[in-house]
Amino acid sequence: MHWPVESDVLRPLVPPALSIDTFEGDAWLGVVPFDMIGVRPHFLPTVPGLSHFPEINLRTYVTAEGRPGVWFFSLDAGSRIAVRLARATFHLPYFDAEMYCHASGDEVDYRSLRTHRGAPGAKFEARYRPVGEPFESGEGSIERFLTERYCLYSTDRRGQVRRAEVHHHLWPLQPAEVEARTLAMTQQIGLKLPSTAPILHFSKRLDVLAWLPRRVGS
Repeated sequence: MHWPVESDVLRPLVPPALSIDTFEGDAWLGVVPFDMIGVRPHFLPTVPGLSHFPEINLRTYVTAEGRPGVWFFSLDAGSRIAVRLARATFHLPYFDAEMYCHASGDEVDYRSLRTHRGAPGAKFEARYRPVGEPFESGEGSIERFLTERYCLYSTDRRGQVRRAEVHHHLWPLQPAEVEARTLAMTQQIGLKLPSTAPILHFSKRLDVLAWLPRRVGS
């Protein structure tokens, strides 16, 4: 789910070393729920309680040193172990949550309630499904801008910006529809979602490789 927003609204929420990336003059705010499956370090087997869990993130898009990437305002996950490992290794704002993700055919029933001690609240409840045939994003399209990002940015405890490389094929996208019962993901950063309907995309599966972050400019 993606909404266009004014970049000035997001500017105070993103480190100065990162530029807000825009498409046709708009910055973008995304709420992305999904199911993580088969998560593991290279050459190691999957681990129960760590390799499969639901996750939902609140994000925008940024650049540094000419590299377009993703900036996460929050990532809620249904694995306490994964939350702590990701915080320690990727310096990302992961939070504990009670989560439910169930697919019936192509329809997904998804629920997330943040339970992380001392963290601002966040809640999401929705059913969503694809409503069209899979396609790959075209060069220069909004779909390409939103989905083809091959790095993510974070800040460590010293405030130093770090970049983690990621690799994947083009997203296999489908147009989608959603019945959102509760959409309370942006109050945590003091923003209201625009009243306009979001752009919606569905993807059945994408395999991703990720590397540990390095300091930007080092």
